[in-house]
Parts: sequence; C-alpha cells; structure tokens
Amino acid sequence: METLHLSTINSSYEAGVKEMQQDMYKVASNPVIAHGEKDPLHVWFAGESQTKPLHRLGPKVYDFYLMHIVLEGKGTFISGGKSYALQAGHTFLIEPEQLISYESDSDEPWRYRWVAFHGAQSAELVAAAGFHSEQHVVFAVDKRRAGALFRQIYETFRRGEATADLKANGYLHLLLAEYKTLLQAESSSSLRTSQAEGDRLLQQVIHYLSTQYAHPVSIEQMAESLGYNRAYLSRFFKQRTGVSPVTFLLNLRIDKARQMLRERHELTIEQISASVGLQDALYFSKQFRRLHGQSPTAYRDAMRNLDG
Repeated sequence: METLHLSTINSSYEAGVKEMQQDMYKVASNPVIAHGEKDPLHVWFAGESQTKPLHRLGPKVYDFYLMHIVLEGKGTFISGGKSYALQAGHTFLIEPEQLISYESDSDEPWRYRWVAFHGAQSAELVAAAGFHSEQHVVFAVDKRRAGALFRQIYETFRRGEATADLKANGYLHLLLAEYKTLLQAESSSSLRTSQAEGDRLLQQVIHYLSTQYAHPVSIEQMAESLGYNRAYLSRFFKQRTGVSPVTFLLNLRIDKARQMLRERHELTIEQISASVGLQDALYFSKQFRRLHGQSPTAYRDAMRNLDG
C-alpha cells in the first residue's frame, strides 16, 4: 500500500469536504466478496453523508462494526442508556448487536463519514485501539488525518480495484492506529488529572486534621465535611500516606502535646490532654507512653532537666 503523506491527507480531506457540499449521500461497497465470519477482517462498505435536521437512525442493532467520524455540525449518539452530545471531531463506534440510536441536530445537522467492517479479528483490533464497552466515543482536535483515511476507504471501493479489499484493510488498520494514539493520550491526561485531584484531596485531609485536632473531631465528621464516604477516604489516605486518618490524627495530637509539655509548664496533664482534643487524660497518657516509652509527666521532667 502506498505511503499516505500528510499533504495528501490534508488535500484529500479538503477535497472531500467540498465534494460533500454537493453530494448529500453516497456509499461504496467492497467489490471483493467476503468469505463469511471466517475472514480475519473484511471492510464491507464506506460512505459520506450530509444529514438533514433531526435525521434519526434507530433504536436498532447492526450485526457488524460501524464507525462514524463527524466532519461538521452536531448530533446525539445514544448507546447503553447513555447519551453523548457530539460535534465535529468526534468519532463514535457501534458494536455488533448493540442497541443504539443517533440523530442530527435541528439547527446544525451533522456531516459524517462512516465505515463498516467485520471478521474474526475485528473485536481484537477494536480492543487494541482502545475502544471498549465504556469507551465508544473519541475526540480529535485535528480530524483531518482520520477523516482522510475514512475517505480513502470509500475511494478505494468506488474505483473498484482488484486490490480494494487489501487496501481497505490497510487503511482501516491505520485508522484504528490513529484512535489508539488518541485514546492513549486521553488516558495519560486522565491519569495526570486523577493524580492532581488525589494530591488536592490529600492536602485537604491533612489541612482539616491539622486545624481541627484540638476539637473532638471524628473521621466521620471530616468525611462528611469534605463530601466523601468515610471508608473511601480512610482507604485513600492510607494508600497515600501509609497510615490511617485515625493514626495520623492521634500522632498529630501527641506531637502537639509534646510541644506543650516542653513549653507550657503551667498547664496540667489533664489541661494539655483536653487542649489537643483528647478529653480522657488516662487514654492520653496511655497513648503517649505507647508512642514515646514514657509518661507525659516523665517526658516533661526530662525536658526540664535538659533545659536546666
């Protein structure tokens, strides 16, 4: 198959858009007859269309893969009970036996190209490109390359060449490779966003505990304040820090108490315990000893001796 240069792609895309302004609907079928489901991959047909306002297909199912790229205008794609508002640059994939419907906008009806294919390797190729049950739609800021590949398949069939079948398969592989690149970029961007959101949530939890430790705050109250489920927040915090929020809060309170034991000699153990949010002085003393190997009183005396 000949090399597809960017200049060829751009000119092909632009020529196709101009031609579509005159032709409302056109389709070309593969001149090579398929051998049935045993074919590894067979591209059945490809086409282009400028739809009328509110032009609707479905609800219906197909027994082959059908992929559309939106060149201009807007429309709605419904699949699996979800509705997607699409515009120029969006591609949507319909899988076999999947109940779908799609409709063009009333004011800006969409213009799209499509390609239909099937075969034993179809599902594997689609999955390798990154499409799956929760990922039927992908957006490309620059739709020219993908749009040109759709058109190349159509033109190959229209010319009726003896090699049309092989060429169409090659163009389809290139097309799915384009979407693999796009979907991988989306996945990386989503991962970075999730990481940033996780960092912000972690800082929110630490800030909350660091400012509220003096009060008898609970993890339930914190989770409610931040708008998260307690179990999720506890699991998230431990994954990021290695300790649970309860342990972090206790350590924070004991550290604050150590500072007060060193600096506020006039306060009793009970007053310091209450000042760091622990109303039970006995519990405070027990936890202090567990973490530092001595009682709060012994720690205070040791610090006085060092200062003396």
